[in-house]
Amino acid sequence: MSDRRILILGYGNPGRGDDGLGPAVAMAVDQLGLPHVTAHDNYQLTIEDALDVAEHDIVWFVDATKTGPSPYAVSALAPVGEVEFTSHIMRPQTVLAIAQQCYGKTPPAFLLGIRGYDFEFVEQLTPAATDNLGAARAMLLESVRAREARAP
Repeated sequence: MSDRRILILGYGNPGRGDDGLGPAVAMAVDQLGLPHVTAHDNYQLTIEDALDVAEHDIVWFVDATKTGPSPYAVSALAPVGEVEFTSHIMRPQTVLAIAQQCYGKTPPAFLLGIRGYDFEFVEQLTPAATDNLGAARAMLLESVRAREARAP
């Protein structure tokens, strides 16, 4: 078994319906207590996430998406060339760039975009998003348990 440290960063607003998919995945994984796996959930990515990224060997960013395939899509990420952000929107690629510039490390990273449908002010996932959550969670857990650095 590998000792690779895996970070799962689930982000989004659970008070906006399906936007809570990212935090829901992070909370579900965290409850399993898997060795070598750290899972955090938050409303948005922050500069401080760069330190966590630099301290891990594989990183999964998990977010809801309004468009794209159902139940989810996975894409490999790379740091952006320049670090640009606002206080409200920080992309995963920017977090990776900060980790690289400040800490000298950028682990393999992936974006897991889970298809959502309703982003109104309600603290409940739609049935279709709940189904997508289950499929995405299963894929992510399989990858985490296998300690694979490449996207499925």
